[in-house]
Amino acid sequence: MDPLVYRRFLDLRPLNVINALPGSRCALVSGRDIARVAEENQAIVMACNIRNPLSALGILTAAKKADSFVLLELAKSEAGYTGVNFANLPSLAMHYSSGLGDGVVYSLHMDHFAIKSQKDLMDALRVVPDAISMGWTSVAIDASHNHDWENLMYTRDLAMHIPPYIGLETEVGEIKGAGVLTTVEEAEYYIGGLNAWGVFPDYLAISNGSKHGTYDTSHGEDEGIDLKRTGEIAAAVSKYGVAIAQHGISGTPLHKVGHFREYGINKGNVGTLWQNILFGLEMDPESGNAVTDGGSYVKRPDKGIPVEMWDRIVKAADAQGWSRNSGNYKKLNLPFHAEIMALPGEYRSRILDETEKWALRFFEAFGSVGLGSKVIESIVEREDWNPTPAREIVARRGDSTASNAPDSGSTANDGKDYSD
Repeated sequence: MDPLVYRRFLDLRPLNVINALPGSRCALVSGRDIARVAEENQAIVMACNIRNPLSALGILTAAKKADSFVLLELAKSEAGYTGVNFANLPSLAMHYSSGLGDGVVYSLHMDHFAIKSQKDLMDALRVVPDAISMGWTSVAIDASHNHDWENLMYTRDLAMHIPPYIGLETEVGEIKGAGVLTTVEEAEYYIGGLNAWGVFPDYLAISNGSKHGTYDTSHGEDEGIDLKRTGEIAAAVSKYGVAIAQHGISGTPLHKVGHFREYGINKGNVGTLWQNILFGLEMDPESGNAVTDGGSYVKRPDKGIPVEMWDRIVKAADAQGWSRNSGNYKKLNLPFHAEIMALPGEYRSRILDETEKWALRFFEAFGSVGLGSKVIESIVEREDWNPTPAREIVARRGDSTASNAPDSGSTANDGKDYSD
């Protein structure tokens, strides 16, 4: 990268970034800019859930080597049970970027910001703008737990309090796993309704057979992403400038991931994989899915945290009454956070090396290698810091009302949290 070009770019970063991180030289950009370059180059943006800072460092290191863009993301729920939160990840990422010599292109994405009630909405009107003021540059509004009409209204109301230069993802159809599919009708109703109100998402997350967490293959549970339905929905919403965000990629074979771009997917979330690496679990080499044996995760003594620490994590999980292959192990990130961050160099190095290795494999599969510099170049060429998309309202509000919602009259959701 030409130093003069990079210097010019630094002055064209989002204003919230310049204000939040004065003096920084990091390439923290709006999710909108990354989304545009990914679409133009038929690539997928990897979005990585950061439950431990070591994951962020390993992923940014890989992105620098691959000259790839990346989204570092944190779900609303994750901010409550990990040592990473909306206040500290911006500065952590900035310092890691600085240690790498800067130039790595990334966005900070508030993943699955769940809105299940009017109270959640009112809280979000404070929390989300506060986070943006600290440097977050992309937001995923998730009101998919509600009926389609309520989902549309909650999404609209929060989106209207998010600056239009910030990346935006929305969701219809709660992501629960195999056999639970968003319909084309729901997607058109929802995205058309948002468009009618002047809300223009970059991405739509849908329920297409994926889930968050580990697929327990010992009980016949396998990854089941329905790419046919995904492609149908992508075609239906493309006229609104919206692409598909694929959630729950951990556990999906890389050879299948490589074909996602053919079905309208331009963003891919990878989360549980990084936790598997941190803990040092046995994983399928092609998917990163945690291996289970006799209903328990399998700990590798040569990977991740020390065996002694893992044994204490298992003991803490047992005390909670969780099964030994429970997704609730994620909630032990926070109690063990300080110990993990204080591990000797040999453990940190093997966690970072494994994280970097997997991130490079995903950048390759997603077709994003070499595109980081293109984001910087496109911003400099635009000669304006503001990436707000030039989209038009083409839908009618009367086509997305309470009375014609696709799920009108159906029963409420089951009350469970599927958000990460």
